[in-house]
Amino acid sequence: MRWALGVGAALVTAIGLVLMFLLAQATNNRALYEQNYARLFGINVVVAGLLVLVLAWVAFRLLRRLRQGKFGSRLLIKLAAIFALVGVVPGALVYVVSYQFVARSIESWFDVKVEGALDAGLNLGRATLDSLSDDVAAKARSVSGQLADVPDASAGLVLERIRDQLGASDAMLWTGGAQLVAGAGASRFQLSPERPTPQQLRQVRADRSVAHIEGLDEAPAPGAGPPPVATVRAIALVQRPGFEFNTEPRYLQITLPLPPAVVANALAVQEANREYQERALAREGLRRMYIGTLTLSLFLAVFGAVLLAVLFGNQLARPLLVLADGVRQVAAGDLRPTAVLQGKDELGGLTRSFAVMTQQLSDARGAVEKTMGQLDAARANLQTILDNLTSGVIVLDAGGKVLSTNPGATRVLRAPLAAFEGQRLAEVPGLADFGQSVQQQFDDFQVERLQHGLDHWQHAFELHAAGNGLSQDA
Repeated sequence: MRWALGVGAALVTAIGLVLMFLLAQATNNRALYEQNYARLFGINVVVAGLLVLVLAWVAFRLLRRLRQGKFGSRLLIKLAAIFALVGVVPGALVYVVSYQFVARSIESWFDVKVEGALDAGLNLGRATLDSLSDDVAAKARSVSGQLADVPDASAGLVLERIRDQLGASDAMLWTGGAQLVAGAGASRFQLSPERPTPQQLRQVRADRSVAHIEGLDEAPAPGAGPPPVATVRAIALVQRPGFEFNTEPRYLQITLPLPPAVVANALAVQEANREYQERALAREGLRRMYIGTLTLSLFLAVFGAVLLAVLFGNQLARPLLVLADGVRQVAAGDLRPTAVLQGKDELGGLTRSFAVMTQQLSDARGAVEKTMGQLDAARANLQTILDNLTSGVIVLDAGGKVLSTNPGATRVLRAPLAAFEGQRLAEVPGLADFGQSVQQQFDDFQVERLQHGLDHWQHAFELHAAGNGLSQDA
């Protein structure tokens, strides 16, 4: 039984540590926790079921001991119940408080103000990016006039000057057929730079300039490194001087990198809003997940508390049961050596002291029995000697009652003294005067002993029976 309880306590400790580890990991790596939650929850439920079976088996053992009337069963059950209440009641209180806290905390995650703040931050980021795009488009439209009278062969120098003027990373000049005329910046070293689409060129002809942001479509994974390089690409129509209808239009394309701080903040707001929306959709699932984990933790804690209560109750009750069984044996007269616990606590010392006391009582009883045997042997020897004496011997008490006689006294006094044991000597027929004389001598001796300290006396007198005078010392 102790082995089973030890294994159960070890399992409870191990599962508790695993649950605490998983809860800690859930704070830092929610995706991993949600991915393996169902599997882990099922394993924990199986372990909880095994612990329930262990508890049922322990309860069955305790009830069977109680029904069989084994000594100490009620004490063991009482101690186990006390320890279980000490563990279960605080655990239930903590569970109720934690349940309320978890439920209300999850609701507070989706507060209206939080959602409004995220929407406002997302709108602010979009407005900032749109403002940057419009500003770059306006700058591209304003500098496109510098290329109006420049031939294609000299456009490269003008593009380099425009790139330096705007702080752009690339400046390219395209024909109406999306053919590259000239370029400045990193695009000069590209064999096939990205061309504007026909739809973009049509929009440029209608609006004179367009701009769009690239590089913010896909946010990097958390911890994947620095944010991507986002750019603003603006395309502006290069106006030809005069009214030449057969001249092919040209388009100026400017690429400017966005500030890293703006990109990082925009991506952070976008990621936070996306995660918030995901959690808002899975709000009920989150509540069930956390409350389920909390409930399972409570069950495991309760089962562990009950198992530990039975284990500790058994450890505490064992010395008491040993003592109680020893007391019952001593009360029944059984002074055999009792069991001794080797523990170093006070209860173990008490069992050892009780065993020493029992051994001392056994030794004392043996000495008394030995002394009584010797006394009985001496009495029997004395009785044998008295029975073989020819002289008569009568033993009287202080009141003159006959305690014992020998056959010699019956023969000398010619009276069946053995039949009058327990009666006064003066009441024996024919010995009234003799009995009174003996009693008088006893009384005088008591007076003399008080006055002179005598320790014995001796007196001779004559008895007359059947006309014959007999003399006998008493």
